[in-house]
Amino acid sequence: MSTVNELLTVQQMYRADALAMAGGVAGERLMEAAGWAVARAVRQRFAKGRVAILCGPGNNGGDGFVAARLLARDGWIVRVALLGRPEALKGDAALMAGRWRGGIERLSAASLDGADLVIDALFGAGLARPLDGVAKAVIEAISTRRLPVVAVDVPSGVHGDTGEVLGIAPDAVATVTFFRKKPGHCLLPGRRKCGEVVVADIGIPATVLESIAPHCRENGPGAWTLPTLAADGHKYARGHVLVTGGAAMTGAARLAARAARRVGAGLVTIAAPAEALAAYRAGDPGTIVVEAEPFEAVLADPRRNALLLGPGGGVGESTAGHVLAALATGRSLVLDADGLTSFAGEPERLFGRLSPRVVLTPHDGEFARLFGALPGSRLDRAAAAARLSGAVVLLKGGDTVVAHPDGRAVITTDAPPDLATAGAGDVLAGMIAGLLAQGMDPFAAAAAAAWLHGRAAVLVGRGLIAEDLTEALSDVLAERAGATDLSHVGGKCR
Repeated sequence: MSTVNELLTVQQMYRADALAMAGGVAGERLMEAAGWAVARAVRQRFAKGRVAILCGPGNNGGDGFVAARLLARDGWIVRVALLGRPEALKGDAALMAGRWRGGIERLSAASLDGADLVIDALFGAGLARPLDGVAKAVIEAISTRRLPVVAVDVPSGVHGDTGEVLGIAPDAVATVTFFRKKPGHCLLPGRRKCGEVVVADIGIPATVLESIAPHCRENGPGAWTLPTLAADGHKYARGHVLVTGGAAMTGAARLAARAARRVGAGLVTIAAPAEALAAYRAGDPGTIVVEAEPFEAVLADPRRNALLLGPGGGVGESTAGHVLAALATGRSLVLDADGLTSFAGEPERLFGRLSPRVVLTPHDGEFARLFGALPGSRLDRAAAAARLSGAVVLLKGGDTVVAHPDGRAVITTDAPPDLATAGAGDVLAGMIAGLLAQGMDPFAAAAAAAWLHGRAAVLVGRGLIAEDLTEALSDVLAERAGATDLSHVGGKCR
C-alpha cells in the first residue's frame, strides 16, 4: 500500500530523522534540504522583496538560516532575528548560523519593520507549551500588521500531534513540512493556521517507515481501494443493504437508502413501521420497502448482508432492541444517530456486543452521550472510543476521524463546511453501508465514504443540501475510475 498519506507524530518524525542519519544521511544535508525547500516555497509564491526570517533556538531556526542565505543570494533583502543568543545554538543549527554572512539581531516586534513577508522558523511541531514573552509579542505583531507568513514545519504555537493552538499562532499562507505531514497539519484548529501545506522531500528514505510503522494517515484514495464492477456481475453480487426507518423522520432512511444504491449496492431495502409504509413507498421506486415487524423475520434473509440502523429510527427501547438483534447476526453493520443515542447512559449494553465489523458514526453530541468526556485531541478521542467499544468509530466533523480498535486511523481534511446541513450524515451512513454490502472492509469503507462524501460536497459547492450529495456521487465515482477529470468543476453538479 502506498505510504504517501502517512502521518507521523512528533516523536515518530524525530525517529525518522535519526534513522536517516544512522543510515548515512548527514544531519547537515537534511537541514540544507529543508532550508532550500522553504526558500523555494517563498520564491514560488511571492515577488522578490523584503523578508523577515524569525529563527528559534533549535533546528527550526537552523532551517531559517539556510533559507536566509539562499534568498539573500537570489537578491532578496533579508533580515534575520534570533530568539536567544547565536553562541547558544548547537549542532547543525549552529553550523547553518555560521554560514549566514548577514546580521543577526535579537528577536523583537521591531524585527518586522519594513518586511513584506515573514518566515516563521521559531518553533517546530514539538512545542508543548503556550508561546510567551517576546515570541508571543512578535506573533501578535504579525497579526496586527497583517503580514503574510510562510511557516517552517508548523506555524509556531500549533502542536504537531494534536492541532491545538497553544495560546496563539500565526495564520500562515503556506507551511513547509518535511518527509511526511503530522496529525497537527490535519486536525482543527491547527489545520486552519497552516494554510497550504507543502511536504518537501529532504532526503529521508521512505524505508524508515518500515521501522516506525505509523498507524495514522491522511484520508484519501491511497488509503483504500473502491470495489470494481465485474463484467459478468449482477445485482445480487453487489450486495443488499437493509436500512431501518422510523415513523416520523422518514426522510433520513430514504436519504441513506438512496446513497447506498448510488455508491454501488445492488439492492436496498427499507424496513419501516406499518403506519409509515406509504410514505416510504412514495419515494424512490428502486428501493424495496417492507414492514419492520417482526424484525427477526426481516433479518432472516441472509442476502441482506449489510445493515444500517439509526437514521430517523427514534430513540428508545424499540430501536435498541433492533440494534441488538442486528448485532446478533454477525453481519456488517452501521450504527448511526438514534441507533447510538438509544444506548446513552448504558453503553455497556452495546460495547460488549460490538466488533470491528461494526461502524459507529457519531457526531460530537452523540459521541459524548455514548463515550463521555474522553481526553485528548479528536484523534485521541476517536482512537480511545474504538478501543473501548471494539468497533470502527467515525467521529464526524470538520476533521472527521475514522479509528479502528487496532490503532489505525485516518483523518479527512478536505470536506467543506457546507456539509453542516440536515441529512448529510444520513447520506454518509448510507454510503458506508453500500460499500460494506459490496465487500469492503469496514474500516476502509468508512474511510472511503468519508472522503467521497467530502469530494461530492466540493463538487456541489455553496447552497448544498443533502439531496445533492447522492447526485454528485456518480461524478465522484467516475472521477475515481479515471473516466473523467472533474478538477475544473465548480458550483452545482448537473
